[in-house]
Amino acid sequence: MKRTILITLGVAVATLIGLFVFNKVLSKKEDDNLFAEAVEGDFEIAISASGELLPENSIDIKAPEVSRGRDFRANELKITDLVPEGTVVKEGDFIATLDRTQYDNTLKDELERLSTFRSNIEMKKLDTAVTLTTLRNNIRNQRHTVEEAGITLRNSQYEPPATIRQAEIDLDRQQRTLEQRIRGYELRVAQAKRDINTQNMWYNRISRRVESLQEVLAGFTITAPSPGMVVYKRDRRGNKIKAGSNINPFERAVATLPDLSTMLSRIYISEIEIRNVKPGLEVDLTIDAFPNKQFKGKVYTVANIGEKLENTDSKVFEVMVKIEGSDPALRPSMTTSNKVIIKTLSDVIYIPAECVHAGTDGIPFVYTRNKTKQYVLTGDSNEKNIVIEQGLKPKQLVYIMQPENADEFKIHGEELKTSFSERATARK
Repeated sequence: MKRTILITLGVAVATLIGLFVFNKVLSKKEDDNLFAEAVEGDFEIAISASGELLPENSIDIKAPEVSRGRDFRANELKITDLVPEGTVVKEGDFIATLDRTQYDNTLKDELERLSTFRSNIEMKKLDTAVTLTTLRNNIRNQRHTVEEAGITLRNSQYEPPATIRQAEIDLDRQQRTLEQRIRGYELRVAQAKRDINTQNMWYNRISRRVESLQEVLAGFTITAPSPGMVVYKRDRRGNKIKAGSNINPFERAVATLPDLSTMLSRIYISEIEIRNVKPGLEVDLTIDAFPNKQFKGKVYTVANIGEKLENTDSKVFEVMVKIEGSDPALRPSMTTSNKVIIKTLSDVIYIPAECVHAGTDGIPFVYTRNKTKQYVLTGDSNEKNIVIEQGLKPKQLVYIMQPENADEFKIHGEELKTSFSERATARK
């Protein structure tokens, strides 16, 4: 009987102890949900942004020059074959081939024109040679005629005056005819030279065009200009250039060979926050592919002009972060998480930003665990917390949300209203 009573008492005591511990734990959890502790320590003000890795330096792999200095129309270049992205190549290794169809057809047409001009020039030379030979024979014959007319005139000196006059007229006519034929011959020679020079000019122009096309087509098989790892380029819309893509003949870039020893992280900062970002600020980085690795960097460049990204209305500014050191695991286009450290405050008190409230007058206050409505002076803030310059002590507990019986709380720190008003006036 006694044993049963002892067992019952033991169970009751254990139950009471268990309930006490459970209530303590439950109370602690409720406190954790209701209150936040004022922390004293270093306070970091930072801007977080995701980004993308890219090399600081790279060599573009380009299609042949088909626009500048060429005597033919430049068409878009289409990639028919391209090595996979990430392929490690040596200098001279195959990279890509381009569609030759349009340029092959143009070359075929120009070769036909070149052949036609060559035939026309040869025919023109033959025709000119025959014509000039005939003209020279006519001149030679006319000289004989002039000589005969001169002999006739000399032999008629004892003839009647009318006969002599007729002989003089005939000699004069034959001399004029000779002069006309000589001038005609000279004009025909000059004309033939002009015609042949014009034909030669067009022939040479087409010949240069053919050579240029052949040179361009020889470059339609693209090789690596230096050793490295192939990384695809992106077009103006941000899409990767790959097999089947068309490339602008004025830009010509097909892919790049990045220098992986120096990497950048490209991020975009909103126009509201960009005024705080300056070159030289320290940046903490992680790579999504290697979440356990930490990297350090510094803001390298800040764009002067904002831009709109797709599917956004607000403007953003491009910021380049230079990563310190090198890591063979880093690859272009990897996603990065970047924390740009604007400044760090030492030995300050801060609490979660949602703990701070404000009335219609804009003066900030908090609700403390000891049932007080405490006015505070706030300072800098970051994404989660805000600095309390006056009004709270370290480890003091404050309500995260406004309590239900807030009207019953005593008001403390009303003297801080004056400091708040003076600060607001000074800012104006």
